Amino acid sequence: MISLSHILILAGIIFSLGLVCLLVWRSNVIMLLVGIEIMLNAAMLVFVGGSYRWGAADGQIFALTIIAMTSAEVSLALAMVVYLHRRQQTVDVDDFHELSDQ
Repeated sequence: MISLSHILILAGIIFSLGLVCLLVWRSNVIMLLVGIEIMLNAAMLVFVGGSYRWGAADGQIFALTIIAMTSAEVSLALAMVVYLHRRQQTVDVDDFHELSDQ
């Protein structure tokens, strides 16, 4: 049997890796999305671990909600990345100055 503390430690490590991905590759749009996905997966692991520990299905329902939300986020973000890449020939965040407020 895996204890809740082991699940929380693993989720903390995974969340930290996602945060490092966000901070290190913050100029690349695709790597920003990957970092966000890793962090959301860590949150799902905590929900499922808590659900297993306390014997309630609430955490699993939240995890399914996060899966649905991330699939919608990935499809919209990927479409936006493809559009911006066709328009600017790059996925570098610093090159998209026209999207910011002037």
